[in-house]
Amino acid sequence: MPHKYPKKFLELCNAVTAKRPKTVIDHILKYGHITTEEIKGKYGYNHPPRAIRDVREHGITIETYRVTGSDGRKIAAYRFGDVTSKQFRKQSGRTGLSKKIKSFLIEKYGCKCFIYLEKMGEPELQIDHRIPYEVAGDVKNADPDEFMLLSGSANRAKSWSCEHCENWQNKKDKEICLTCYWAYPENYSHVAMHPVRRVDLIWQGDEIQHYDKLMKDANDSGQTIPEFIKEIIEKAINQ
Repeated sequence: MPHKYPKKFLELCNAVTAKRPKTVIDHILKYGHITTEEIKGKYGYNHPPRAIRDVREHGITIETYRVTGSDGRKIAAYRFGDVTSKQFRKQSGRTGLSKKIKSFLIEKYGCKCFIYLEKMGEPELQIDHRIPYEVAGDVKNADPDEFMLLSGSANRAKSWSCEHCENWQNKKDKEICLTCYWAYPENYSHVAMHPVRRVDLIWQGDEIQHYDKLMKDANDSGQTIPEFIKEIIEKAINQ
C-alpha cells in the first residue's frame, strides 16, 4: 500500500519537473525507496549519486541506506527523510543558495573546473560538494569553500570513483575524504583510498598545436601519449 505523505510535501514533489529528479521522486512515491540498480538498470542513469543530488537540490530530504543487490552485494538504496513541512521548508531555497555559492567560487578561483583546470562558460560548470553528501551529510551553514566547480565530465568521473570507494560504501569517514584527490586535487595523499597520484591535463586554444605535436612524437616513438609525457617529465627531473 502506498505511503501517505503530507499534502504540502506532495505539492513540493509535484512541483519538480526536471526529468531526472522527477523520475527518482515518482519511483519512491510509488514503491517507498529506490536502489542504485533501479536508477541505472530501469531508468538508464549511470550516476545514481548525481540523480539523488538533483532531488536534494529541490529541497527534498533523501536518506541513504544499504540493501542487498541482485548479485548478493550490498548496494545503496534511497528513501525520503523527514517529510514534515518544517523540514522541507528548511531545505528549500537551495537553488538560490547554489547560485550565490557558484558566483563566490567563480570570483575567487575563476571560471574553470577544479579538477581539469579547464576554462569554460559559467553555465557549463556544476557545483559539487568537495566531500560527498553520502559521507558528510548536509553541509551546515554552507561555507562556499566546501564546494567545488566541475565540468560535466569531471563530475561524472568523480561520482563514479567515489561511488566505488570503500569509504563511500562502508567507512563514511570524513577525514579520509579530506585528503582525497576528488575533494582537494590541489593537496591530497590518495585517490579514492588508492596510493596513486594523477594529473589531468587539458589543452585549449593555441595550446592544441602543442598537444598535436606531442601525439605525433608519441606515435613515432611507439608509445601512448601518457607514457611519452611521463618519459619527458622523468628526463627533466633527472637532468
